[in-house]
Amino acid sequence: MDWRQLEHDLRQQLPASAVVAARQELLAYDCDGLTLQRHQPPLVVLPETTAQVAAAVRLCHQHGVPFVARGSGTGLSGGAVAEAPALVIATSRMRRILGIDLDNHTITVEPGVINSWVTRAVAGDGFYYAPDPSSQVACSIGGNVAENSGGVHCLKYGVTNNHVLGLEVVLPDGTVTQLGGSLAECPELDLRGVFIGSEGTLGIATAVTLRLLRAPQSVAVLLADFSSMEAAGEAVRLVTAAAVQPAGMEMMDRLCLEAVNDSLGLEDYPRDAAAVLLIELDGQQREVDAAIALASRLCRQAGARQVRAARDPEQCARFWKGRKNAITALGRRYPSYYLQDGVVPRSQLPRVLAAIETLSAQHGLPVANVFHAGDGNLHPLVLYDPKVPGISKRVKELGAAILGLCLDVGGSISGEHGVGSDKRCYMDWMYGGDDLATMLLVRQALNPDGLANPDKQFPTPRTCSESVRRVQVLQAEGISLPAEALVF
Repeated sequence: MDWRQLEHDLRQQLPASAVVAARQELLAYDCDGLTLQRHQPPLVVLPETTAQVAAAVRLCHQHGVPFVARGSGTGLSGGAVAEAPALVIATSRMRRILGIDLDNHTITVEPGVINSWVTRAVAGDGFYYAPDPSSQVACSIGGNVAENSGGVHCLKYGVTNNHVLGLEVVLPDGTVTQLGGSLAECPELDLRGVFIGSEGTLGIATAVTLRLLRAPQSVAVLLADFSSMEAAGEAVRLVTAAAVQPAGMEMMDRLCLEAVNDSLGLEDYPRDAAAVLLIELDGQQREVDAAIALASRLCRQAGARQVRAARDPEQCARFWKGRKNAITALGRRYPSYYLQDGVVPRSQLPRVLAAIETLSAQHGLPVANVFHAGDGNLHPLVLYDPKVPGISKRVKELGAAILGLCLDVGGSISGEHGVGSDKRCYMDWMYGGDDLATMLLVRQALNPDGLANPDKQFPTPRTCSESVRRVQVLQAEGISLPAEALVF
């Protein structure tokens, strides 16, 4: 492909500052939050309007050039990285709030708006935006849509998909269309839902209408510490099985607690605890009072050494500070980490946490656990030194073993970080051939030329050696796959 010609054409249709071609500037786009592999793109554009996004995508369509959508680059599955030469279309300059409709509890924003900015824009009127990934002060709404991100409050209020009403989208041929709208219920096929979580393989969202919630009357946070991870897991099981609906339920193990205490100088987390459980409760005053009493009792029944309750907003924020900064704290203490994203049934938490500890010992690599305990979304961090020869292979093998464990107990390989390039080779561990073929047909309908974020989400013989065998088996079974799945 003629990258010089594409660059020339882009400069004809976009502002000069919107085209990034200098090698030293392109280094900023060679990875996302997953740093195990880096791929510097040949060209990046920074559009500021829907029209500019559409112009860039139309040029890719005309030249037959692949493109990769990118938000803030905080993703953790390699989804925003151009593995093969492709134009990166970064929406980080599209940061306008397009409209606020408090009467109908909605806000419309561009994809580059940072997650936490949404709540900041409406907090003074008594509203907030529920999905809150740990990276909410850095991650963008467009990226949240692409990955169907969750966060602390997804336990009670759901993930991004539950809070997006409508999308303005640039399709892979440059067409601009609308999916969904400003109403919660519409009679058409839910293409909005298909687009959310498609990881940039169906197009690029350029405007997003979000649902806002009223701020609760009362909020409390419980901090319970335990002498074992298994006891903390049992507390999660007891609380979620009882008549309590926490807004959020998060857990950290000893490695995380040590890193957080050392990095932030906090005294709220006991240094000798094996695990800490944070439980946020919200609602009407009496409802929260009753929930505090019941959840505290169940934590003690599971073996909590102590349970402390915070009602003051400042103290609640202190309890949450360590959890929100846990991954950053681990990054300061260890040379590097590999963050996974498996999901397990809550009832299996004690068993799975014990098994992860065993796998860690077997592979000779420490694993820190910080995760959304309430919905079983694990975030084990494999800690390692990238200078050790052959370490990447060992790290990936341990990550794969953890995901296999999640599937063995009826779980999933991803809860909110997406599949991207990191976990695509594990998709046929979870789905049968006919399921994968159907999903690929949906992609082909909207992305027939395969130009939008190619080789992401699904295994292909070109990217996963095991998929050569899989394609042969499917063809023997009479299952036809789209051309995208057969590329070598």
